Amino acid sequence: QVQLVESGGGLVQAGGSLRLSCAASGRTFNNYRMGWFRQAPGKEREFVAAIDWSSGTTYYTDSVKGRFTISRDNAKNTVNLQMNSLKPEDTAVYYCAAQARPFRNWGRTSSYDYWGQGTQVTVSS
Repeated sequence: QVQLVESGGGLVQAGGSLRLSCAASGRTFNNYRMGWFRQAPGKEREFVAAIDWSSGTTYYTDSVKGRFTISRDNAKNTVNLQMNSLKPEDTAVYYCAAQARPFRNWGRTSSYDYWGQGTQVTVSS
C-alpha cells in the first residue's frame, strides 16, 4: 500500500524559506511522477511542482518558478520541495501526491493516484 507522509511545514516570515519533505513507501517509485499541490482556505487545490522520479524532469507552476525547487532523494525515498522567498500568498496546506504510469497531465489533481495528509505552511507578512 502506497503511503505518502509530508513534513516540514510551519510558520515563517515573508522572504523566508522552508523545506518540505514527502516520505514515500509501499512501492518502488522509479516509475512514478511525484507532485506537490497546495490548498488555501476557500480555494481549490492547485498544482505547485512535480518531478518524474526516473528522469528527474521537473514541472512548476508559474508563480513559484525561480523560488521553489523540487527534488528527489533515491536513497531516502523522499521528494523534497525547497521553498525560498516565501510570500503570504504561499500560505496553504501542502500535499504530496504520486502518479503511476502511464503519465497523464502533470498539473491536474485528477491525474494523481495517491495523496498524503498535508502539512500547513503559513507565511506572515
